[in-house]
Amino acid sequence: MTPTARGIRADIIRVSQHSGHGHIPTCFSIVEMLLSVYGHMRHDPANPRWVDRDIFILSKGHASLGHYTTLAHLGYFPVSEVYSFGSHLSRFGCHADRLKVPGIEASTGSLGHGIGLGVGMALAFKLDRSPRRVYVLIGDGESNEGSVWEAIMVAGHQQLANLTILYDDNGSQARCMPIPNPAERLAAFGCDVHTVPGHDEERIRAALRAPNTSVKALVCRTEKGHGCPTLTADMFAWHRRSPKADEAERMLEELRANSV
Repeated sequence: MTPTARGIRADIIRVSQHSGHGHIPTCFSIVEMLLSVYGHMRHDPANPRWVDRDIFILSKGHASLGHYTTLAHLGYFPVSEVYSFGSHLSRFGCHADRLKVPGIEASTGSLGHGIGLGVGMALAFKLDRSPRRVYVLIGDGESNEGSVWEAIMVAGHQQLANLTILYDDNGSQARCMPIPNPAERLAAFGCDVHTVPGHDEERIRAALRAPNTSVKALVCRTEKGHGCPTLTADMFAWHRRSPKADEAERMLEELRANSV
């Protein structure tokens, strides 16, 4: 069965309610990006260590539940296993561990590190003249870290056309230190930039297919908690909360009503 954004979001809610863990709003903002990237890049759920696979890194590691659930829907492991999320001895930690979970290429959690890892991998592939590509999803809040821009500066200087950055522009920093005009800043660092609606898979995939001569960057305009008015109406209150049974059922009803 072809995975859908609504099905993935529904399982994110169920797992979070069951486990008592999860950053639901930020997981919801990246679902279409995840589906689009995995629909575009070379990978094999039956052979996660395929030597010619492309690499995806979720740099904003606190959205791990969204990544786990998407990988499960793609066939890397059963969805039922993800219900152990955050529990003692579970391989599905609140931040992903590349040594424990098939499909996870980098252990992330400390913000600002994933993009540096991705730049290093892309440079290695370029030096090896390998056709493999690297995709890194970063958050707008995470992009307050100086290491993000240092890594992008190196990538632009090296003209790493085999590197694609997906910037989750979900407004998470609206109350702190937002980055205005991220597309202009990425372009100033040497990226070929596309600004797309972050919940439109067709538009995201079209941008992923577009030719580029340097680092490609997709600024994806998204909504924290997309599809659930309960979440979008008060995204900061739900930043780290797990829903109770009645709240989870209301969210699932909202998803069914919104068809996302």
